Amino acid sequence: MAMEDKINNKTEDLGGKAKEAAGNVTGDENLAQQGRNDQAKASVKNAVNDAKEGVKDAMDKVKNALRRD
Repeated sequence: MAMEDKINNKTEDLGGKAKEAAGNVTGDENLAQQGRNDQAKASVKNAVNDAKEGVKDAMDKVKNALRRD
C-alpha cells in the first residue's frame, strides 16, 4: 500500500475516534455513530490494501520463479 494511502486511512481512523469521543461526551449518538462508521471504513480500506499487497507479492514470487527456469 502506498504510504499516502496508509496516512489517509490512519487520518480517517483518528478522525472517527475523535468524532466518536465527541459524540459520547456530548450525548450525540449520531455523531458517535458517524465516528464508528469512519473507523470501520478505514479498517476495511486497510484490509483491502493489505490483500492487494499480498496478491502482488504472490504474483512477484511466481514471476521470479518462472524467470529462473
